[in-house]
Amino acid sequence: MDLASLRHHGDVDAGPGLLDFAVNVQGSAPPPWLRDRLVVALDGIGRYPAAAHDQQAREAVAARHGRRPDEVLVLAGSAEGFALLPALRPRLAAVVHPGFTEPEAALRAAGVEVVHVLTDEADGHALHPEAVPAEADLVVIGNPTNPTGVLHRAADVRALAAPGRVLLVDEAFADAVPGEAESLAGAADVPGLLVFRSLTKTWALAGLRAGYALGEPELLARLAAPRPPWPVSTLALEAVIGCSAPSAVEEAQRAAERLVTARAEQAERLAAVPGVTVLPGTAPYLLLRLPDGRGDRVRAALRAAGIAVRRGDTFPGLGPDHIRVAVRPASQVSRLVTALSEALEEVAA
Repeated sequence: MDLASLRHHGDVDAGPGLLDFAVNVQGSAPPPWLRDRLVVALDGIGRYPAAAHDQQAREAVAARHGRRPDEVLVLAGSAEGFALLPALRPRLAAVVHPGFTEPEAALRAAGVEVVHVLTDEADGHALHPEAVPAEADLVVIGNPTNPTGVLHRAADVRALAAPGRVLLVDEAFADAVPGEAESLAGAADVPGLLVFRSLTKTWALAGLRAGYALGEPELLARLAAPRPPWPVSTLALEAVIGCSAPSAVEEAQRAAERLVTARAEQAERLAAVPGVTVLPGTAPYLLLRLPDGRGDRVRAALRAAGIAVRRGDTFPGLGPDHIRVAVRPASQVSRLVTALSEALEEVAA
């Protein structure tokens, strides 16, 4: 798969005027309390981001996950962390797929050899740690995985760790799972473990670029070595502090519980559409399989009907008959179900 395909993301599928099922951000704007906090912080953007502000953000994240501040690296979104991966100088990177493609794109662009470890739809895209080549000194996996929505057992993910190996777990959607089940964010006992977290999805901050990495201080220092001065903005630092507060964590937990119900209801309605297979998962999105050979035409028909969905064929291990849809309110799901039913009938005819 070429780099252009690996760097295709849901925002490309979405567009002005379309009902957006392609992007997994929950809501169109941050909650009022977070917006107000960011507005107040605007008064400080005439100054460069301060080291003391970064320290405050790292302390807030450390307290949230039971880590030390020197085990936290604040990022301009998880995407910055992926772009920094070549600084670790891996010889062979194993990427578990289907999964988010930006880590592989960053590594391949830097000339790092990458091997795919493909999970199988036939067994629910379960993780088999023994499938990872022993010689891989960097392993990348999402949990829950995007786009399959599979939540791997923490014990299975831990089993990917090995001496001399960096294990990167992308937990961009972990706070959308009740209780952050199977998360390794607080696992300071796993050598070589890196965990990336994003604020984009739950807090509707895609345009702000805010996230963080958790890991051993020496590993974080290697990752951060090529960064320019002031890599994280004042507003992003403020967002990290606010979203790490206990009250915010509780709010995210309540939202995750609501998502469980909404996801189950959306899955049931989509599964009732003839020809649609809803694959099992635990995430604020669903992976669908359409009848053989109809995926491209169905996506085009949905777009003509004003609905954007995420194409699946840019994920290694999936094909054009796979699409991903975000969990959305029931009224929007009704539009999707109607349009999908009509698209399938039109294509079949």
